[in-house]
Amino acid sequence: MDIDKLFKVPKIPIGGNKRRMPDAPSPEMLKRMRLEAESAAPAPQPAPSTSAPKRVATVQDAEEDDDEEGGAGGEDFAPGGDADYFAEEDDEGRFFGGGLTSEQKEILNIFDSAEGGAVPDDTATLSPAGIKKLLLRLERAANLNQAQRSKYPDDPTKFIDSEADLDAAIKALLPLAQVPKVAYPLLIGSGQLEALVGLLSHENADIALDIVELVHELTDEDVGEEADEDEEDEDDPEEREAALKSLIDALLDYSLLELLVDNMTRFNEAEEADRQGIYHILGIFENFVGSKPPLAERLVLKTKLLPWLLERVQSKTHDENRGYAAELLSILLQDSQPNRLELGKKDGVETLLGIASQFRRRDPVDAEEAEFMENVFDSLCSALAEAEIKKLFLKSEGVDLMVLMMKDKMQARSRSVKALDHAMSGQEGTEACETFVEASGLKYLFSAFMGKPTKKQKSSAQAAAPEDTTHTLGILSSLFTNLPSDAPARIRLLTKFVESNYEKTDKLLDIRTGAQTRLAAVDREIAAEKEAMLAGGEEAGPEEADGWYLRRLDGGLYTLQTVDYILAWIIMEDDGIRAHARQMLDRRSKSLADIVATLRVFQDNIDEADARESGALSQREILGHLMAFLESC
Repeated sequence: MDIDKLFKVPKIPIGGNKRRMPDAPSPEMLKRMRLEAESAAPAPQPAPSTSAPKRVATVQDAEEDDDEEGGAGGEDFAPGGDADYFAEEDDEGRFFGGGLTSEQKEILNIFDSAEGGAVPDDTATLSPAGIKKLLLRLERAANLNQAQRSKYPDDPTKFIDSEADLDAAIKALLPLAQVPKVAYPLLIGSGQLEALVGLLSHENADIALDIVELVHELTDEDVGEEADEDEEDEDDPEEREAALKSLIDALLDYSLLELLVDNMTRFNEAEEADRQGIYHILGIFENFVGSKPPLAERLVLKTKLLPWLLERVQSKTHDENRGYAAELLSILLQDSQPNRLELGKKDGVETLLGIASQFRRRDPVDAEEAEFMENVFDSLCSALAEAEIKKLFLKSEGVDLMVLMMKDKMQARSRSVKALDHAMSGQEGTEACETFVEASGLKYLFSAFMGKPTKKQKSSAQAAAPEDTTHTLGILSSLFTNLPSDAPARIRLLTKFVESNYEKTDKLLDIRTGAQTRLAAVDREIAAEKEAMLAGGEEAGPEEADGWYLRRLDGGLYTLQTVDYILAWIIMEDDGIRAHARQMLDRRSKSLADIVATLRVFQDNIDEADARESGALSQREILGHLMAFLESC
């Protein structure tokens, strides 16, 4: 074996005598190297062929030009044909090519100039003169389209261009929402508002959808906020709100709400554009009610919106519009007694209970469906403030359904407790209280009261929400108020607080201690505010006193009052509970006098205009008897 062949050193390449390129070559050096390489390279010889002779390429030397930018050869030599290769030099001879040929650079310059001319000046467009031009453009486009449609009703090719112009003119008004103080008075005074509303009846549904989107944008509660952030004008919010209300008033004069409700049946939600249109319409209703709450009754009583909402929330598949429909329904029922009664007339209670039953054995699949479920129960709870709705709720076996939902311990359990709290409150809830006990509701109620978690809470180690405790206490309070003293149902209720060595009574006292702690923190804050007012020479008026009382209610006073109301009942009705409660209160350095003090504040703030029927005692009278008994102990 020849070892030398294995480790044979490769031959030196033929081009080894080439000069090495310095670290930073100058352009003149690069040109000289190129010319030398071309002169040293031999001309290629043509290959023998029987076909026609081919032309042989030859190289001619170009004369060197001392011009800094180089001659024709310099331009050809630039890598990639870079137009700026030699032009973009600094004083030290370094070059930084842009990477673009002359043709590419020219094309980009053309595009830049075209784009710069196409972008409108926002300041000019949204000035009074610019807004007037936009409104004039809309008027001309609408008139032309109407004329062509009337002249050629059966030939769409005759009016398709004018319809496209009308579409563009409507969309050009969307930026007006950025300057409501300037734009809205001009829009109202121009007379084009009536034309815009009239376009909701346009033969082309796409034009109606454009109007819906425009109105939704113009009536949003946040109109003009982006512009105001730059201006930083303190008076802007009030002026902006005034402009918005003036626009809403003007739109109402043209029966906008009724036209929008009529268009809801026109759109097909299977199409994406129509589905977005329905969403915008629901948003308009929310904007109007948010700005003018009395419009809620006009929407429900003077239009067909309520039947549409009730049908929409019953959809088998959940989507964004279904959730929005449930949210709007809860808003419309929140503060309006006529709307709640109208819900009962439209079989709304039965509908809402049917939807709620879907969540008896399953939890919502996502956050959107969970919000939908919340809105359904909120609508039901708002309606249950009326005695007529409570009767319908009982007739539709709503109490039994809520008890079953408490039993299944799914996510809807806390919502069912809230619904029962509303259904059983007041004298009108007496029958619901009796039905609740007959349906074995006490078992599941005290399970929630003692804080036994639901299936989801077990898996996530979550504790019962404070809201659940509040509604559970509300149900217990209603049971003691409404159940007759000698009824078997009341005896069963009282027995719950005796069994298991008074554990439910101890739970009440624990809740009371927690509420007192929270309330003490709020009282310290209020005391500091009172001292600050006195130091500043101010006196607290009725408004401040009412505000402080509401803060105390939210800070634990409401829970404390409800707990002490229940404690007063069970102490009065059972000797064993009375002795145990005294002992436990004494360990906490409390006494029955503390319960009396809480009930007295409760009684002083009751605004009870109507007395209970059939000779029954009012809430104020009941509190008086309870306090008298506790004081005598």
